[in-house]
Amino acid sequence: MTAQKPFTMPTSVALAKDTPISPDKIVSGRPLTGILPSYENQERGFYVGQWASDIGAWRVSYTEDELCTILSGSGKLRGDDGSILEFEAGQSFVIPRGFQGIWETTEPVRKIYAIVE
Repeated sequence: MTAQKPFTMPTSVALAKDTPISPDKIVSGRPLTGILPSYENQERGFYVGQWASDIGAWRVSYTEDELCTILSGSGKLRGDDGSILEFEAGQSFVIPRGFQGIWETTEPVRKIYAIVE
């Protein structure tokens, strides 16, 4: 096995938002998203990168655990259980496997993600 080296993720790189949310998941708006993968270990189901979205809201159903660090923007996660998590730039939070609800971007969001499947 080849030794891996630590690396940094440049957050100043432009991230194109060119992927629409599936129409059957949209709650409001017509948000586009973009992703910039930085590291993948498919053998262990571990993925790291950056993600961005326009304003809008859509249904989500997590089959993985995800750590999010918000670089810019704000939004809310509304759980089907009635829970609400508001987030903004500078905050980090975990979305656990099994979470179902609505992701709402209230100001265009850019985040760093770390996912474990």
